[in-house]
Amino acid sequence: METRANHVWVGAVTLALLVGLALLVVWIARLNHPAQDRYDIFFKQSVDGVARGSAVSFSGVPIGQVAEIALWEKDPQYVRVRIAVNRSVPILVGTTASLQGSFTGVTTIQLSGAVKNAPPITAMGPLGVPMIPTKASGLGELLSSAPVLLDKLTELTNRLSNVLSDKNQQALSDILSNTDRLSSNLASAGPDVKATLLELQGTIRQANYTLASFEKLSDSANSALNDDHNGVVTQLHETLKAATAAAASLQALADDARPGMRQINDRTLPAAENAIHDLATTTKALRELTDQLKDRGVGSLVGGPQLPDYKH
Repeated sequence: METRANHVWVGAVTLALLVGLALLVVWIARLNHPAQDRYDIFFKQSVDGVARGSAVSFSGVPIGQVAEIALWEKDPQYVRVRIAVNRSVPILVGTTASLQGSFTGVTTIQLSGAVKNAPPITAMGPLGVPMIPTKASGLGELLSSAPVLLDKLTELTNRLSNVLSDKNQQALSDILSNTDRLSSNLASAGPDVKATLLELQGTIRQANYTLASFEKLSDSANSALNDDHNGVVTQLHETLKAATAAAASLQALADDARPGMRQINDRTLPAAENAIHDLATTTKALRELTDQLKDRGVGSLVGGPQLPDYKH
């Protein structure tokens, strides 16, 4: 009986020592792991490669790990990832979460975009912990757009198949043959083209000479017209001045001769009109006489008709 009691005491002491050792291990583990805050992240994309214990980093610095991962019951198209982050890390408004993949297949959660002096994220999400918004990463955007890219690639392949059909290949072969023939014709016509270019260069050179001569002529004409001493404009100006003076003199002379002209109009003009009428009559008679001499000869004035001409 006493031996059995000793065994009970030994077992109880051993159990107490084991519990104390476990509590000591937990306490030491908590000393090595600082206090952490939990946040929920809702990804509307595949989170392949993320699992419990996956690393969470902020701008490449490890700050925690994934605590839970599951589909959201209210909307299965979202994946809810709960992360545990060291409390000393400031998760501020403006921080976003994205998936960071690697060639080894391991995916981590990357936090970035905190704004200095911004308040911390404290608004509770639908499951009682603060929620960090997501931002599509390059890999996520690539995976989400992969079906569209595959459709575009398929369409492009079909179009290339249509372009490279037998009919189009024959047409392309004909085009290359025609291009080769055209190149040969151009090569054979090279000397003629060179001669034509030389003639064109000569024509252009002559045109340049002609243009230079025309410019010299234009400069000479401009100097001849606009010379202040011997220019045509100056001479015309002097001529106009002389003509103006002559017109003034004629106007004065006309004013002085106006009384005499009035007397001429009263006496001389009627006699002049009679003389002009007689002169017109005489001129008419002389014209008739001239026409008669031209048609009938001098014999028509002496008298007697002309004898007819006989042909032998």
